[in-house]
Amino acid sequence: MKKVIIAEKPSVAKNIADATSASRKNGYFEGEQYIITWAFGHLLQLYDAKDYNPEMKSWKIEKFPFIPEEFHYKIKTDQSKKDQPDQGVVRQMKIIENLIGRSDVNGIISATDDDREGQIIADEILNYLHPNKPVERILLSEWTAQEVNRGLNELIPNEQMRPLQDAGFGRQIADWMIGINLTSVATLKFRNQKKVRLLNVGRVIMPTLKIIYDRDKEIEQFKVTKYYKLKGIFETTEKKSFEGIYYIKDNEKFDSPEELEEIRSKIEGHPAKITSKKVTQKKEYAPYLFNLSNLQGYITSKYKGWTSDRVLKTAQSLYEKKFITYPRTASSVLDESLIGKTKKVLEIHKAGNPYEDQIKFHTSKRVFDSKKVESHSAIIPTYVVPKSLNEGERLVYDAIRNRFLAQFMPVAVAEDTVLHLKVTDVELPGDFVAKGKIQLEYGWKLIEGIDAKEVMLPPVEKGEIVTLSKAEVCEVERKPPKHHTEKTLLKVMETCGKKFEDEDSEEMMMAILSGFSIGTPATRAETIKKLKDAGYITTKGKSLLCTELGCMIVETFPARELFDLEYTGRLEKTLSDIEKKKFKKEDFLKTIEDFVRVSVEKIKQDTTFGGVVQLTPLHTEPVGICPECGAPVVETARAFGCSAWKQGCKFVIWKDDRLITSLGKKVSYEMVKILLEHGKVGFHGCVSKKGSKFSAYFYYEKNPESGRYNWRLEFIDPRTIKSESRKEPPAGEQEHESIRK
Repeated sequence: MKKVIIAEKPSVAKNIADATSASRKNGYFEGEQYIITWAFGHLLQLYDAKDYNPEMKSWKIEKFPFIPEEFHYKIKTDQSKKDQPDQGVVRQMKIIENLIGRSDVNGIISATDDDREGQIIADEILNYLHPNKPVERILLSEWTAQEVNRGLNELIPNEQMRPLQDAGFGRQIADWMIGINLTSVATLKFRNQKKVRLLNVGRVIMPTLKIIYDRDKEIEQFKVTKYYKLKGIFETTEKKSFEGIYYIKDNEKFDSPEELEEIRSKIEGHPAKITSKKVTQKKEYAPYLFNLSNLQGYITSKYKGWTSDRVLKTAQSLYEKKFITYPRTASSVLDESLIGKTKKVLEIHKAGNPYEDQIKFHTSKRVFDSKKVESHSAIIPTYVVPKSLNEGERLVYDAIRNRFLAQFMPVAVAEDTVLHLKVTDVELPGDFVAKGKIQLEYGWKLIEGIDAKEVMLPPVEKGEIVTLSKAEVCEVERKPPKHHTEKTLLKVMETCGKKFEDEDSEEMMMAILSGFSIGTPATRAETIKKLKDAGYITTKGKSLLCTELGCMIVETFPARELFDLEYTGRLEKTLSDIEKKKFKKEDFLKTIEDFVRVSVEKIKQDTTFGGVVQLTPLHTEPVGICPECGAPVVETARAFGCSAWKQGCKFVIWKDDRLITSLGKKVSYEMVKILLEHGKVGFHGCVSKKGSKFSAYFYYEKNPESGRYNWRLEFIDPRTIKSESRKEPPAGEQEHESIRK
């Protein structure tokens, strides 16, 4: 007997097939023990609102909130034909169903990614197909042959993953309820004020927008102020110079230049005594191993043209090619169970390195600490060394490998020197401070190519007399904060706005792992991309800036909780708690449902956001007879269509038809009435793409091959009379709307 393994992607299925000596078939691999097939990410999706109720095809504000009693799944729809299932997905689902149903198959193994989203990719399929066979789970952080075979010997019942499954489905349904209801109502409401196709409203996208908005406003409202410093240039008897800054009680910033000018005039050229010299050696540890957010921040800040989304996709590619461990992690250390494996990986990667003799394995808590690992360890290379990578893959891979090797290099050591100097023959309330730094040992910095910033001081000792050869009052302008970049935004999302003095602190690491955050490592890059696609933010160099539309959303959107980082952090923390069996999915969804109902009413009643709701009156009388089936053609909010749509008639003329609107005209009740009555309608003063005006008869004719209706123009001007078929379908033809009386 055999078991069917369901992988998340074809590339992962091939890795499993290679490890189990399975041969390629049509849509799967097969070996002696295992049949390996795959998904393409999510093969199923939640029903659209119109799938529950056909009346929801046409958006009307009074139909919301819309919350089904039960949530159902369907085959993923075709991106170009939204009313039809994706045929590639249909074929793959059939393959999976047939394989599971084979008489020689006695079990199923879920081999999707070991996280919330990966868990439900397979569970969606299994819930849809209802197989009457036991389901087991393989949990791996890499797809090397060694790990695959180990995992197949350590399978667990898929039922044990129920908390993770609940969190995944809970997240999915919650985002559906918020997205469908608030996006629809907000878009309908705001269309009264400005022409927008869609306002994207979501649980994670809104607080992220607020973070960028707040920084923009902080910069906009920043008032430029100045302060002053007194700088002294000191000279030793050997004519060696160094710089010091004047301090009074640990403060070197002064509001008045006059006070400092008076001091300067008294002390310039006078001797000064070194009253103290403090030399300390400081250990500089390598930065922690990368989690996804830190990797994204490192790459996007260091290299031009990179986005966090691109970094994630590149890392995912390296993972699927078996070169790195699972990238969608929040952890910056490794689980202690990986000590033996990590030692072997280190031996492989240090071989031939220029600093090979300095790379020594150890088990420091900065590298191995199970208490600081949540689900997945930090990202490290596997024992599979890539032979060829494209430029982008090489850049990301080298960053991960070098950060890994840096953990096992010697600690860098710097020597800090602080001198205090007192002008000897002038009474002053303060003294000068000079600071120097030299790098004694470069250690891990050699691996990462970091140049040490050294400030050299001459060899002086306490009690020595030097000369204040020059004093200068310096004006310093306080600078506004900088706009967020993807690196800084990811950090704020990761910590839900909490600030930590030391980014490598244990406190910060534990805060990240608590689950109290904006989104997850897997979704933050996608959130930033959604903000750009929605037109809420734009980029200027590496800076992220709020657009006019983004500012309007933040300032006027009635459901204010969505902008509250604390509120959103609690929601994400609740999902994390569901994974840990500390909270129930049903209670979480009830909270979301209550929030949606209240928020929809807030949006409807708010007069600032989009003004007062005004529904456009529709003609109640049919506009004419359908040329397709003879039923009445009626008007809806977006189109003129056949009233027999339930019987399958798809005749429709959309009000935002691309051709008609591109010529400066509109699809009106009167225009469609004439067209249906006479078979053609005349337009005068049409404007072509080149700006010239013309008049023509418009015919709406069915293409016998495609079954779609296209416009044909017959120019009226006798000098240019000719017929021209327009091949493009009217706008919206691929998304047939629910036509109702």
